[in-house]
Amino acid sequence: MPREAFDEELRALQEQILKMGGLVEEAVRRAVRSLANQDLDEAERIIEGDDMIDIVQQEIEERSVRLIALQQPLARDLRTVTTILKVIIDLERIGDHAVNIALITRRIGHEPLIKPLIDIPRMADLTDRMLKGSLDALVRRDVALAEQICQSDDEVDELYAQLFDELIGFVLAGGDVRRATQAINLLFVARYLERIADHATNIAEGVIFLVTGKRVHFNREPARDRQRQHKVHLDEG
Repeated sequence: MPREAFDEELRALQEQILKMGGLVEEAVRRAVRSLANQDLDEAERIIEGDDMIDIVQQEIEERSVRLIALQQPLARDLRTVTTILKVIIDLERIGDHAVNIALITRRIGHEPLIKPLIDIPRMADLTDRMLKGSLDALVRRDVALAEQICQSDDEVDELYAQLFDELIGFVLAGGDVRRATQAINLLFVARYLERIADHATNIAEGVIFLVTGKRVHFNREPARDRQRQHKVHLDEG
């Protein structure tokens, strides 16, 4: 494969990543909006739409493997392709978390919410900016932006810590099974958003590796020790 054709194929892969990223971003935004509005029809559409994200992921995987097979890539090129393969794994998992949020919306249904949804949309806005920024950093090969995205994860963790404290209070108060159950469901939503931020950080770390060849791992431990004690119980799969 001539160099020009190889570069063109890399550009095509980049466009597909942006397509997949756009689908994932929109799925998360819609999932949080469906929860806030208790829109069960929208939640079902999000669940059904996950197949499209999986299809794009498969297309990118196949093109990446074919690209490696058709040309012996240089070290820089190989870093690019391996980074792409890792990015789409993170994007696919973010899409899965959007589906998980939609499933929580279905589970809560139309029962009255135990509290106004303020912190969850704030977390969603932050994770949305992180995801968009990490993809921008990938396209522009922008290490400074990637590092900024990694550092933004602390803000998401702090919001998660605050929301954790508030919602666990509903559970520990006892006396109302419905309120406690909904609090646990909302805790799962917060946990999914926190994980989305982690995946955006993974993508940003991949950008740093792509450009510099250095592997970095920013601290993504939750903000407080009590979260570390409980968060294992908030992981599903």
